[in-house]
Amino acid sequence: MGPDHHPGTAAGHAGHPVATPATWAVAVAATLHCLTGCAIGEVLGMVVGTATGLHDVGTIVLSIALAFVFGYALTMRGVLRAGVGFRAALRVALAADTVSIAVMELLDNAVIVAMPGAMDAGVTTVLFWAALAFSLVVAFLVTTPINRWMISRGRGHAVVHRYHHAD
Repeated sequence: MGPDHHPGTAAGHAGHPVATPATWAVAVAATLHCLTGCAIGEVLGMVVGTATGLHDVGTIVLSIALAFVFGYALTMRGVLRAGVGFRAALRVALAADTVSIAVMELLDNAVIVAMPGAMDAGVTTVLFWAALAFSLVVAFLVTTPINRWMISRGRGHAVVHRYHHAD
């Protein structure tokens, strides 16, 4: 980062930092961005774990790991496209997404585990897909205000905000 750039800010007039606005629209966009990576990893992990007969714990661990990988990868893609080096892009992704992904994963896996029969439902059942979709909706609804709060403090998605506009 240059001397005029601070995490959670974008360069304003005369190089003065301007805070990322903590509007609901920004929070929803940040959460949807994070949810996309989480959903890809979560769905892939649940499908692979369920289809291969992994134990419930193994399926959940795989889903969480893949959610983090895909969540970070999507953020890094935009930051790398903005011309930032790999290590710096990884640091930005970790700062931007870790709390959001962790909250989403805690929530969506808790919902799936709590839903009777969801972990034992096969990938060809309505219960499997309905539980997965419902869990992601719950994760989105709870994580959005958390992301708004973090953005208002220059954390979370605010760290990556300026790179999304560099495309």
